[in-house]
Amino acid sequence: MKIKYIKSNLLIALSLIAGSALAQGPGHASYVAEKAGAGYFQLVANGSASPILVSDGEWPGVKRAVNSFITDVKAVTGSTAALATTPKGKQIVIVGTLGKNQWIDQLVKQKKLNVADIAGKWETYLVQPVANPFPGVSSALVIAGSDKRGTIYGVYDMSSQIGVSPWYWYADVAPKTKKAIYVAPGRHTDGSPAVKYRGIFINDEAPAFSGWAKEKFGGVNHQLYEHMFELILRMKGNFLWPAMWANAFNDDDKLNPVLADEYGIVMSTSHHEPMDRAQQEWKRYGKGEWNYDKNKEGLKEFWRKGIENMGNKETVVTLAMRGDGDMPMSQGANITLLENIVKDQRDIIADVTKKDPSATPQVWALYKEVQDYYDKGMRVPDDVTLLLCDDNWGNIRKLPAITDKPRKGGYGIYYHFDYVGGPRNYKWLNTSTISKTWQQMNLAYEYNARQIWVVNVGDLKPMEYPISFFLDFAWNPKRWPANKLPQYAVEWAKQQFGAEHATQIASMLTKYTRYNERRKPESLDQNTYSLANYNEFARVVADYNKLRDEAEKLATIMHKEHKDSFYELVLYPIQACATLNEMYYEVAKNRYYAQQKNAVEANKAAERVKELYAKDAEISKYYNTVLADGKWNHMADQQHIGYNNWQQPVANKMPALTILNPDSAKNTALLPVEQDGSTPKVNGLFSDKNGHLAIEAEHYTKAVAGNNINWTIIPDYGLTLSGVMPLPVTAPRIAAPGGSSPHLEYDVNLKQAGDVSVTAFIGNTLDFKNGGDGLFYAISIDDEAPQRVDVASRVDGRDWTQMVLGNARKVTTKHKIAAAGKHTIKYWFVDPSVVLQRVVVDTGSLKTSYLGPKE
Repeated sequence: MKIKYIKSNLLIALSLIAGSALAQGPGHASYVAEKAGAGYFQLVANGSASPILVSDGEWPGVKRAVNSFITDVKAVTGSTAALATTPKGKQIVIVGTLGKNQWIDQLVKQKKLNVADIAGKWETYLVQPVANPFPGVSSALVIAGSDKRGTIYGVYDMSSQIGVSPWYWYADVAPKTKKAIYVAPGRHTDGSPAVKYRGIFINDEAPAFSGWAKEKFGGVNHQLYEHMFELILRMKGNFLWPAMWANAFNDDDKLNPVLADEYGIVMSTSHHEPMDRAQQEWKRYGKGEWNYDKNKEGLKEFWRKGIENMGNKETVVTLAMRGDGDMPMSQGANITLLENIVKDQRDIIADVTKKDPSATPQVWALYKEVQDYYDKGMRVPDDVTLLLCDDNWGNIRKLPAITDKPRKGGYGIYYHFDYVGGPRNYKWLNTSTISKTWQQMNLAYEYNARQIWVVNVGDLKPMEYPISFFLDFAWNPKRWPANKLPQYAVEWAKQQFGAEHATQIASMLTKYTRYNERRKPESLDQNTYSLANYNEFARVVADYNKLRDEAEKLATIMHKEHKDSFYELVLYPIQACATLNEMYYEVAKNRYYAQQKNAVEANKAAERVKELYAKDAEISKYYNTVLADGKWNHMADQQHIGYNNWQQPVANKMPALTILNPDSAKNTALLPVEQDGSTPKVNGLFSDKNGHLAIEAEHYTKAVAGNNINWTIIPDYGLTLSGVMPLPVTAPRIAAPGGSSPHLEYDVNLKQAGDVSVTAFIGNTLDFKNGGDGLFYAISIDDEAPQRVDVASRVDGRDWTQMVLGNARKVTTKHKIAAAGKHTIKYWFVDPSVVLQRVVVDTGSLKTSYLGPKE
């Protein structure tokens, strides 16, 4: 297994040494250079850019992308590419969609351009220099698409290749300037997307996004959405659920849906907004109750208007209904009623469009209690996509069985990087690692949920990094196996900041998201980590402060053009979270010393809390008012301190402090500084010398494969280091593990016989197979019979609450050891997609802590 890490690091090193060997987009081979070679097409040289030829009859969205590309070329080289009307001149760029560009069609007919591998495909492009395409033209660079978005993606792939990040506007990423650009000979394509519809959901957008939009654009209107449409397309996405808190995409600004369709964005409405109408539209125009039993005709009239407004615009229509305001349906709701609602909605679609309803893409979101209706037998027609959902905390609830008959409409996933709801909101900063996202979305892909992937991204900023990964992974999951996740981080950092500091920045991105996933900031308080045991709280704060110091140091030497983007993408979240963690640490110290009647230390900690609380406000103020000359004002408005229930506080509120009178509390005893609980080795084996031992999952003594099952390491997964998971994730259950069936072995040295407890830290998971009998691993010591352990939680139950807040299932089993000395802990495969993070053994002296003792 160590070989996987070596290979990954070697690839990273090679990518940085040979800077031109990789494209600006993660995972893409570069096909541009700053020097000419044999057969290279001259895009820009000697201050001149080759003209671009687009057909008059081309899709408007393609023309928009070409105009963006002209702007990109100028930003990178200072040269402006002219728009041509005929193919003449020494070099020319020809951009077009098959069947809509006469010059490309002519090249195909004359067999100068082979499009057999893109014709008829979904969203597929080809970039290829063609020698002597037309009389008087020595070379043409052809960017051809199988359809509208295929061509658009080809254009934006060229933008990425020349050095323009998709995040150039939304994260102020400066383009990489060049004097000349040449395109290498050969056929350059990225194939077809693995997931048909890939996109984001702007949600929970107050106060940050809404405040920013109002100040910057006068509201959530087409001027704002044009930036968002372009961003999605540059990342090869195609799908959007628009902002819906007090917003109605189709009603607020009539240009919104028109421009979405023109750009090439497939629009839909969220899981509880059926028939292409927003919740806000019902509040504005609805007549009667939002209740189909009592107001059938009123609702049908309302929904009909939504389909009439939709017209021929590319749309995925949401079906069925939930209660008003994204609440569950009434107590009287039943499967027959809901099936009749869907039937009536499809009748409306057929009547308005004058087509069979299956001709209009439709989706039914099995969100929260709606999945219960499905589980109890509710069904919709086969052409409707079933949008399966996570538990709002990044754990997929249900997937189709591998043996299920394929649906015409297929299956999709609604996923979350942001959430408003129990047990606690999380909407301030990014808390989603790409490792966890990989583990869950790889599961979805392998179980054939491939029709729609949409992720709730809250305000969009500051979720730039996980959004990029989500959409890149949706395009080609096979490109990014687990062992290449560190490489993704480096290549993404390189795309934004260049190669010089990419490895260091990638490490920072990885660390801060993993530190945040230990405990989401909104769920953090003075009681989260142990103040006394294993010096845990101090270690957590030290980790974050070390990362902050590193980021601040790097900020001083970053090139000037990267100042704003580095702050937005790296420095701000690290500074903000380091400050928050330290503030709660000082609150914990204040309360400890107050109990001890140590006035000096209690009051010192209280003053430090006040300083850190003020620093938190100062960081937000800088983001809002100074960063990029105030471009992002209000984007840092999100409340994150002072939660006392699931919902955010009205405003940040400093934690309560205890101030002691120095004259009446003179105890001078200090908080004892404990060892970190590290596990020593005796004769090369992890030992319980201190009455416990901890082992990271990847540090197994032996990995036993078999039954076509192998073990893989997921880097930077979970609370402490990584995770180990069996592959393939579609493997069948081994109900009675033992003998030579797949397992991991951990050799340990135990100092005495007797009772032993083994706690396995398991990555959060739900019984996605929905067999109703759980999701299991098994564990044993030496040759004892393996104990099967169920790690699946019931959503909204007490153990689920603890799991999602703590980001791990910590499951303890009891064992008896006959004699001191060497023993082998065996962790057995039972069900797929159970991820082991670490193993902690208690032989009598384990203390309570959040992360457990260090290895």
